[in-house]
Amino acid sequence: MLAISRMKSFLNPKISAFSHCLPQIKTTPFALISLASKSVIFNSPTRIKPYFLHVNSTPFSPTTPICSAQNRSVQMEAGRSSSGEIHVIVGPMFAGKTTTLLRRIQSESSSGRNVAIIKSSKDTRYGLDSIVTHDGVKLPCQALTDLSSFKQNYGLDAYEELDVIGIDEAQFFEDLYDFCRETADHDGKTVIVTGLDGDYLRRSFGSVLDIIPLADSVTKLTARCELCGKRAFFTLRKTEEKQTELIGGADVYMPVCRQHYVSGQAVIETTRHVLESQTYQCVSYT
Repeated sequence: MLAISRMKSFLNPKISAFSHCLPQIKTTPFALISLASKSVIFNSPTRIKPYFLHVNSTPFSPTTPICSAQNRSVQMEAGRSSSGEIHVIVGPMFAGKTTTLLRRIQSESSSGRNVAIIKSSKDTRYGLDSIVTHDGVKLPCQALTDLSSFKQNYGLDAYEELDVIGIDEAQFFEDLYDFCRETADHDGKTVIVTGLDGDYLRRSFGSVLDIIPLADSVTKLTARCELCGKRAFFTLRKTEEKQTELIGGADVYMPVCRQHYVSGQAVIETTRHVLESQTYQCVSYT
């Protein structure tokens, strides 16, 4: 009985002989006490007032709006805009720019993304409704005189669903810079641009180089020099026409290395012999 009485006395702080040694702590709603404070309280022989961090909480109601519809719309729009990208692929003629573009577009389409291809209406070599590589691979496209008309022609609802837009022969579009910036920065689209970085005089061609500051990536492709087989960085025009825009294929242009571009007289002479030889062979077969 004596043992039970002592246990009751210990468990009841009101009658315990040790009650004067324990700190009297008033509980506060949503109060936090640090481990350091508790350590000081129970290890120190001196009574120290414990430190409490009072948290001012606002009662939560199921009707309290967490995020308004307008804020959600802004956040969604900002998230979509930040996903836009611009990738630029340049190089001389016969470097495989269009082939690279088609591979990228096909890869994006296989991944479940909605794609579209644009080319200049000036390029009528293989028809207006298809983009065709020199190897004969083709995909359907839209032929436009300017890029600003694409959204309206494609349809606003269909445009909203687009993820990737490919642009071939981009040097022919004067509004290339504004279109790429708007499409990637504000509409959140991925834009893949291919075009010539230089004309037959090795000068900037159209606005292709202007969009490099906007680009996420820039790829410089090379061809093979028709005269020596080395890497070709430049395009040589075989004919005597002087205008910058002269659409043609292997009958008008050839890829050449630096050495054979610089030694222009030797290149022209060799080209003349090649053309004469091809003409002779054609006449012989007929």
